[in-house]
Amino acid sequence: MKTSFPRYLLTASSVALALTIAPLAAQEAATAPGAANDNASLSAAPTRTIMPSFADLVEQVSPAVVNITTTATVAAPTAGGPSFPEGSPFSDLFRDFGFPGSPFGGPGQRGPQAEQRSNALGSGFVVSADGLIVTNNHVIEGADEIEVEFYSGVRLAAKVIGKDEKTDIAVLKVESTEQLPFVTFGDSDKARVGDWVLALGNPLGQGFSASTGIVSARNRALTGTYDDFIQTDAAINRGNSGGPLFNMEGEVVGVNTAILSPNGGSIGIGFSMASNVVSKVVQQLEQFGETRRGWLGVKIQDVTPDIADSLGLDAAGGVMVTDVPTGPALDAGMKAGDVITKFDGGEVKDMRELVRRVGDAPVGEKVDVTVLREGSPLDLQVTLGRRELAEGGSTSTTVDSATNTASDLLGMTVAPLTPEIAAELGVSRDMTGLVVQSVDPAGVSADKGLAAGDVITEAGQQPVASLADLETQIAQSRDAGRKSILILVRRAGEPRFVALPIEPRQ
Repeated sequence: MKTSFPRYLLTASSVALALTIAPLAAQEAATAPGAANDNASLSAAPTRTIMPSFADLVEQVSPAVVNITTTATVAAPTAGGPSFPEGSPFSDLFRDFGFPGSPFGGPGQRGPQAEQRSNALGSGFVVSADGLIVTNNHVIEGADEIEVEFYSGVRLAAKVIGKDEKTDIAVLKVESTEQLPFVTFGDSDKARVGDWVLALGNPLGQGFSASTGIVSARNRALTGTYDDFIQTDAAINRGNSGGPLFNMEGEVVGVNTAILSPNGGSIGIGFSMASNVVSKVVQQLEQFGETRRGWLGVKIQDVTPDIADSLGLDAAGGVMVTDVPTGPALDAGMKAGDVITKFDGGEVKDMRELVRRVGDAPVGEKVDVTVLREGSPLDLQVTLGRRELAEGGSTSTTVDSATNTASDLLGMTVAPLTPEIAAELGVSRDMTGLVVQSVDPAGVSADKGLAAGDVITEAGQQPVASLADLETQIAQSRDAGRKSILILVRRAGEPRFVALPIEPRQ
């Protein structure tokens, strides 16, 4: 079957050509017969800004941009699956941007394996005169040898100083007898949607290449815990990984890391890890050879509008604590059901913001945290641990006596959790609560994602061990005029708060 593509999917070269022709077309129109009349008819149109040349900027920053070639021993299929000739742009297309399960090989491959030598290409940039170089971790991952080529043509061997898989950043070092040209990080938080940006790198092994575009969006998250990507329509392809994204002042505001594409090539949706994330990682990798992120020691979820209503809050905001294992937060007196509203003096909007700010906070220092507990603010002081060394724990509660009678409540059938049922579910035999035995597919519990085997341990932020406990909390929520009740559900031991409607459906 022949695949058809929309006509607007242009190649990088055709886009550049279109940008070059556009000003000429406008100039020709202005000098053509009848142009004066045409211009008069368009006098009310907004004034158009002619696109500036990027030549001076490219000339300024190019000496600090490098091509990276790695050599590694990799497993290759000896039978089955497609194969491509050495150097084919398809042989390593998806691996360079970190897409697992690619039909062109990589982590998703199966079948008999044999070892072979493999070369990979990427990009990077120098951030210090003594030879520190920033790139993507996936560019150098598993490499036996790393070679860096400068804009001048000089080639130097590089060694790995440190790497961080969570942000896909790596720091390399080369030794040079001369001071090297370098670039500096800018403030990515100042980048605005619509700002011009310049991407430099080594796309498809073509050597030093520049592409331009705008900031299409900010604060994008892909799959990582600390994701903060700038989305851009500047052409980014295989080999651009690890290269810099510059603002118009020649500052690095992002590290080109990934693309979103149905065909493996650039369609104008590229992602660069924001410089305010990268610069902190680079500083730690340079100093320690590894990252040292702050650790609060809680499990969390966002406060949704229905959860806010169940708590009697005026609006959704902050982060709800679902579990407090052994760690800094527990030592400071934090509890499940607390809503974190401030961290280190700043407002907390959502989970992503809290995770990034905790990670950026110094390990071992005391931090002020404000939580809402039962509707009232409470100030706590938490001495942050180190995330890389943290080990998860679990909490347990005392078992209360309860009957084995099941009952239908809120579109589900629940019964007291016994040690025998707990063993069958693979949770602690000491856990107390109500086990969900069945869920009405048309009921409110099904709408909220509850399923058989879930264990309800709290309702209305109070422990429940019997049917009477749950019924009491539902009645109290109704008496308080609330439209929903907050329950704490554990599935395979993992906690999650859910706001269940308690009003009859209309």
